[in-house]
Amino acid sequence: MEDLILELKKEIIEVLNLEEITPEDIDSNAPLFGEGLGLDSIDALELIVLLEKNYGIKLENAAQGKEIFKSVSVMAEYIKNNRKK
Repeated sequence: MEDLILELKKEIIEVLNLEEITPEDIDSNAPLFGEGLGLDSIDALELIVLLEKNYGIKLENAAQGKEIFKSVSVMAEYIKNNRKK
């Protein structure tokens, strides 16, 4: 699971062009939106594309995304249980 969390952090940094952030800077349990990483709705769309492209996961609705994108740890757990690739 730790490997998946590190992989996710690297992918988030790359996809969202977070140039000044390293994987170590991202708290696995911190919120991705709001006070944590401070991501916005455009970033959420990028994360949805990342899930589809890299893990074969297609989200059914926006409410599902809100739950999955709470933190890197929550994302990793969801990917572990639902990945198609």
